[in-house]
Amino acid sequence: MRILVTGGSASGKSALAEQFTVQCSAGAKRLYLAAMQPFGEDAQFRIARHKALRAGKGFDTVERYTDYAHFVPPMGYGAALFECVSNALANELFSPDGAGNACGIEQCMDALEDACGSLVIVTNEVFSDGINYDPSTMEYIRQLGALNQRLAARADVVVESVCGIPVFWKGELG
Repeated sequence: MRILVTGGSASGKSALAEQFTVQCSAGAKRLYLAAMQPFGEDAQFRIARHKALRAGKGFDTVERYTDYAHFVPPMGYGAALFECVSNALANELFSPDGAGNACGIEQCMDALEDACGSLVIVTNEVFSDGINYDPSTMEYIRQLGALNQRLAARADVVVESVCGIPVFWKGELG
């Protein structure tokens, strides 16, 4: 099963994604693939907060920032959580080590789903502020939108977190 969780910044999507991952793993170990690079105080705070949220829930964390095309998921997990698409894409597009495109991200997700059976993917809704950014940021937003559309098309469930409340747009959890 593939579940896509989206929402705005601080909308509660990470907590929902963790809940869905625990639900899908049927008591087995859970893999958390973290894409946020620890740049700056804000990123370090968010990473620490997410680690605290996962504590005691049976997640093993793997940090990976680029080269998703060559990621080989470890075996023995009942579900995986990929957090998050917007960070992974920014890393691939803007990091000197990045691939320059999103292709590897989708390959990574396929590998995670094949290895774990259930995959929960977190992404962001960054499209409604109406601001015209510089061309490289606008290209990032365009690519993230296209990637989110492809992910939603392949997902069994698409859910948006609105103030921590799940709004199901496609499918449902049993």
